[in-house]
Amino acid sequence: MSVNDLFELYDLRVEVVIPENGPVYCGAKPGDHFELRGEMLHLPPGQGFSIYSLASVLPLLAAKQRPTHPHDWMTTDAEIACPDPNCGTRLRIKRLGLRRFSHAETTAVPLKD
Repeated sequence: MSVNDLFELYDLRVEVVIPENGPVYCGAKPGDHFELRGEMLHLPPGQGFSIYSLASVLPLLAAKQRPTHPHDWMTTDAEIACPDPNCGTRLRIKRLGLRRFSHAETTAVPLKD
């Protein structure tokens, strides 16, 4: 690992937001969540997560992991609708602490001088 090849990504927590009187069809329960640390997805023991809900949020996670300009919508917007238009749940993405990575430890492609 070289000091020159370090970069940082946010750890993320994706939480299910369930409306008070809205219907839930994705099987989510209050408190359901997962965390993304680097490229690894972590679910609490015994908890599932709808693959359709996961599919709706996956394309945004790599961008949410990276530092963005304060005015960028990727910085300010944090809730994703359930992909089922009849389901009232949302997925809230929260940035947690920054984690440091080494380029050399995450890819075989060398940095150019």
